[in-house]
Amino acid sequence: MLKINENYLKLPGNYLFAEIKTRVNDYKEKNPDADVISLGIGDVTQPLNDEIVNALHSAVDDMSVPESFKGYGPDHGYSFLIDAILENEYASRGVKLGSNEIFISDGAKCDTGNFQEIFGLDNTIAVTDPVYPVYVDTNAMAGRTGEFINGKWSNVIYMPCTAENNFTPALPKETADIIYLCSPNNPTGTTLSKTELKKWVDYARENGSVIMFDAAYSAYITDDEVPRSIYEIDGAKEVAVEFRSYSKKAGFTGTRCAYTVVPNALTVKSESGEEVSLNNLWARRVSTKFNGVSYIIQKGAAAVYTDEGKKQTAITIAYYMENARIIREGLQELGLKTFGGVNAPYIWLKTPNGMTSWELFDKLLNEVNVVGTPGSGFGPSGEGYFRLTAFGSRVNTIEAVKRIKEGLEV
Repeated sequence: MLKINENYLKLPGNYLFAEIKTRVNDYKEKNPDADVISLGIGDVTQPLNDEIVNALHSAVDDMSVPESFKGYGPDHGYSFLIDAILENEYASRGVKLGSNEIFISDGAKCDTGNFQEIFGLDNTIAVTDPVYPVYVDTNAMAGRTGEFINGKWSNVIYMPCTAENNFTPALPKETADIIYLCSPNNPTGTTLSKTELKKWVDYARENGSVIMFDAAYSAYITDDEVPRSIYEIDGAKEVAVEFRSYSKKAGFTGTRCAYTVVPNALTVKSESGEEVSLNNLWARRVSTKFNGVSYIIQKGAAAVYTDEGKKQTAITIAYYMENARIIREGLQELGLKTFGGVNAPYIWLKTPNGMTSWELFDKLLNEVNVVGTPGSGFGPSGEGYFRLTAFGSRVNTIEAVKRIKEGLEV
């Protein structure tokens, strides 16, 4: 008899953002004239810049003639993009990596979700709480998280991040095998300092752990004291995998391009005691399950690193960070307690008057037609908080803040 993966049946409800979409669509069906502004899902609104678009057009032309036509690309990605990444993202920060340590992919979400496949099911994962849902849900699908009891998975180490500890996770007392860290953090918009990251690198080296470091929002860091890459920390190449993306850096949410760094120095022990290269295992997985990002898209991503591409990309990032300032200061004027929005395009706020996060979601949607993300959707410690994104248009951002200030009593 055919059997299914029973772990899928353990997942609680819908994926967070699917649930938000369902609720918003239901509201729109009942209120077709409502002008709903979404500051919930972290999708960009500004178009690809001219340098990227020109590169995409040129790459399409390349595909139209035999002399420059491309079929299947290299497993890791094209060297023109990998070399640009090495020079601009790492060498410029004093980090030396090799070309075989970079893997071009179609999204950081995909890779953070897929990387767990190469680990055994008896490993214990540790996550900051609140946390990006993909980390936990994909491990649950694999059967690594145990049972879902009273809002928590039994085989997951939750590391609370709240205002009380300045959203900085404490090292777990238990031994965590796989550790998920995100800086700048999604959802809280906060960052980890070099000192804090060093603690995690040391912990991983002492305990034989692997850190899954999500740096998808590194381009938004404005503080020089905050590392853009975990590899700025001594010893990190021995214990950390890093995930980067062009989705928010350069507007590729609908274009799809990212990359994952798996250092050659990162090894783990097999059951027989053999030192196994995670780089080799990930390369094997990629070559088996993925046919690569298209040549056209990779040419567009490489345009981010031209002189003009850097200027235009910086302008777009500044646009979103100005939105973040408008949201942050507007909410503070209302008397709300806010976090983030300085080194990240997310504003994390304390719900007023003891409201639950879903109560605030419903109130904002129904009374002022503004959509955000309930903090409880990111984990138990997210209850009592709410996330807004800075990725809307300037007009919508200003209008959303105006509506919130007029319709929300604190």
